Amino acid sequence: MFKFNHFNFNVFDLEKSLAFYDEALGLKPVREKEASDGSFKIVYLGDGESDFTLELTWLRDRTEPYDLGEQEYHLAFIVDDFEAAHKKHEEMGAICYENPTMGIYFLEDLDGYWLEIVPAKKKHP
Repeated sequence: MFKFNHFNFNVFDLEKSLAFYDEALGLKPVREKEASDGSFKIVYLGDGESDFTLELTWLRDRTEPYDLGEQEYHLAFIVDDFEAAHKKHEEMGAICYENPTMGIYFLEDLDGYWLEIVPAKKKHP
């Protein structure tokens, strides 16, 4: 049996990305790995509830932002208070696309990665 472990985004500015993910989604570093020669640093972010982590990889010698192609992918997050999250992300200027019919919206991080925000399903008694 296989179980999800982590997903990777390469980031151009690690400190700014860490601040964005903390402010926008409350993700915190859970472990780090740094090359002995300083050529890369990896920070795994967790949500404090699941075992799944988002791996942010920074490469010292990278001189320009990443080309994400057609961006036909995204990472999705479930949120209990959808309205409060939307308001916060709107104030941050991070919302890049909304689909009111489906009841979802997307954020764009500093490197151009899209993050889908999905409301938690209401449980019926």
